[in-house]
This record gives sequence, structure tokens and C-alpha cells, in this order.
Amino acid sequence: MAQISFGTDGWRGIIAEDFTTANVRKVATAIARYVIRAEKSQSGVLVGYDARFGGPLFACAAAEAIAATGTPVWLSDAPCPSPALSLLVRRREAAGGIMITASHNPPKWSGVKYKASYGSSALPSIVAEIESELARVLTDGPCTLPPRKDLIHSLHVRAPYLETLSKLIDWEVLRKAKFRFLVDPMHGAACGLFRELCSRNGVACDEIRGNYDPLFGGVNPEPIEPHTSALQNAVREGKYDAGFAADGDGDRIGAVDADGTFVTPHQIFAILLWHLAGSRKESGNVAKTFSTTKLIDKIAHKFGRQLFETPIGFKHICALMLERDILLGGEESGGFATKMYLPERDATVTALFLAEVMAWHGKRLGDLVKMLHDEFGVHHYGRVDLELRAGQKERAIQHFGSRVEKLLEWRVERREDMDGQKLYLGEAGWLLVRASGTERMLRLYVETANPSMTKRLLDEACTQVQKL
Repeated sequence: MAQISFGTDGWRGIIAEDFTTANVRKVATAIARYVIRAEKSQSGVLVGYDARFGGPLFACAAAEAIAATGTPVWLSDAPCPSPALSLLVRRREAAGGIMITASHNPPKWSGVKYKASYGSSALPSIVAEIESELARVLTDGPCTLPPRKDLIHSLHVRAPYLETLSKLIDWEVLRKAKFRFLVDPMHGAACGLFRELCSRNGVACDEIRGNYDPLFGGVNPEPIEPHTSALQNAVREGKYDAGFAADGDGDRIGAVDADGTFVTPHQIFAILLWHLAGSRKESGNVAKTFSTTKLIDKIAHKFGRQLFETPIGFKHICALMLERDILLGGEESGGFATKMYLPERDATVTALFLAEVMAWHGKRLGDLVKMLHDEFGVHHYGRVDLELRAGQKERAIQHFGSRVEKLLEWRVERREDMDGQKLYLGEAGWLLVRASGTERMLRLYVETANPSMTKRLLDEACTQVQKL
């Protein structure tokens, strides 16, 4: 189990070190055992992969391991986004799905995500059952029966995915607005998708970094600064009205205003909530993760929507969306889901809704952000990721959890420990210290009313961590 452990969203490892075909087979066998015991296994398991190195090889290994247990498999014939696989799992009423991806991680990483029968991230209870099966596989060894090639079928993902997405928004409103968009799939699994939808519906859209590349053009496929610099420059130079980026497996979004300014995931969340709950008056409440802006709290309160806060990890948002009437759920890392689609984050779907918001109100993203700040106050957010030394994670959590009574000139008025340690600093704002669930690092988050205050608090928190 030291080599294979599940984090915030599945198992991830470094290709050719711990992420090997042998280990993929073990994880797939554990998933197959769970499916046989707890799901309708004869409905089959769908297997997809993103544009990372070895994707088809690892996906084939997973498919063969599942088929060896007598479970039918449908294997994608090309790279596909994680949410596209989730959509087909739900539409086909499959027993589940396996996605070979490491999402936004650097190119040397790959991973396995399990998509449950409802078409989204596995709930913590399901993950626990798969981990239990994995412990037995690691003890007993994977299935030694030969793969059943007759149980492995080809799966075409792109066409049904695009067909579903094309029905989500009002294309007539978008055409009339005459906005020009630029999309950046960052050489990942979302290549060509948003551009093709726009092209089919007469909306101007161009694309950069639109070819599959397992090295992602030399940047991490995470749609945040500084990885979005190519998109920011291209939007500004090409005089586009907005730019949208997707991460490696197409479930997280990044956005850029017409002047090249990066629009943060918190601002995207706020724009979507303000539009769906306020302008469109769609029913339902709101779910957000522990590291997300307090601006969401204010917008939810204005429109009389109950707010639910969860630990970090989209699986917790998904759980709420399955249990309650949640209009919109989102997280700090750029993953959003609405009840009008799936309980699943999807960068292309979010980009479509953002484009519709712009067309509906005749405003660019920066104008919408300014309007929200004028009404609800400025919320400036910052995050720093620190590489950990042995024992540093535990010392940092303990330090900020009990020893820090004051940070710079602001006293700690209260703490929350839902996921990490969140310190509330009165009118200044808040600091969250949390260990990553997918990478070997400590994440520091700060939200205040201005950039300089945010930077000062982040710098001070980093200094204190480095001394531990």
C-alpha cells in the first residue's frame, strides 16, 4: 500500500516509477472487484485516457484487468476529457468508469480516477471500499486469468459528448452578442471541443495549444497563472473578448478577460452564482469547498440560498449534489458543476455558461467582476504551494492550529479545522494552511481586501513555515 494510495481524487504516481502497467492492473482489479460486489457489473465499465504519455497503454492494461474478471469493458478509441467519460457512464447506465489521468499534475505524473455510476467522482465511502479491495489485491495478487478480449469493446466518446453540450446554452443569444473567444486546452484532452461547438453554432472562436502533447508544451497543464501566460498574451494581442483554458483532463477551467487579466476561479464561481441564482432565478442552493472565497457566502445570502461548505476535494461537492438540491457547486481549483448538467466539474461546460453570461448581460468578464466587487466588496485571494521536508507538514498544522495567536498586526479571532487550519484575522481576512491531498506539498491560502495585504500575510506565513 506504500506504493498505491488514494488521494483527493484517485491514485496518482510518477510514470515508470510507481505508475506502471503492473500497478494499474492491480488498481483496476480492485475496482472490478468493487463493481462486481456493489454495482451492476454486467452493465460494464468504461475506460478512458487523456493525452499523457502512455495513456493508451495504461488504459488497455486497465481494460484487460477488468475483462479478466468477466466484466464487460468499453475502451475509448481516443483521448477524452474526464467529464466526457463521466457523462457516458451515466447515460449508458454503466457500472462505473476508469479514467487514466493525472489531471493538472506535471507531465511525469499519471493516475487513475474512478467515476461512479451516477457520473462523477467516487464518494468517500466508495473510495474506502475500493481501497479495501486493493489491500486484498496487494496481498493475494491480481487476477491471473487471461484477459477476455471478447469482453473489450471500442467506445466513441467525442460525438455524444458534443451533442449533449450543444444543448446546454442559448446559442442564438450568443450569436447576437458577436463576442470573439479564444480557447486554450493546454495540449490536453479538451483539444478542439469548445472551438468545434462554437464553429457549429456560428460563434467566433480560435484556439491555441490545440494539439495533443504529452509534455504539454513545457508547462504544467493547470489553468492558473503563470501557466496561462500564453493565453493572456494571445487574448490581448488578438483583441478577443475572453479566453478560456482547460487543464490536462478537461475538468478544471481558467479564464482571461479581454485585457489579458486572469479571472480567478473564485471570480468565475461568483459570476456563475450571481447569474444563475439572480438573473435566471434558477432554484437550488450552493456548495463550496473550505478554501473558497467568502464572496460566495455574500451572494448566496443575497439571493436567499443555503450555503454548504465541504472539505477540499470535488467528491465532497458531488456527495451534496446527490443528496440535496444544489444549483451550483465549486472549488478553489477551478472545478464547477451545476444541476442543469451533471454532478461533475467540466471545463468546457463552464466555459459555455460563462460565454452565455457575457452574452446575456452584454458585458465582458472584467466588467462583471467589477460589478460584483462594487456590490459585495473586494475579495483578493492568494495561494502559495511549498515543498515539504520530512515532518514539516505535521509541524506546520500544529503550529498554526494552536501556537499562532497573531499574524503580523492581526490577532487570530477564531479557527476552523474542517480541512487543515483556517485562521480568521478579523477585518483583515483569513489564512488557511493545508497539506495537499495529491502532491507532496503544503498549501497556504489567504483572502483579504487588497493585494498588498494578501501578499504580506502569505509572505509571513511562508516565513514561519520555513522555520519549522
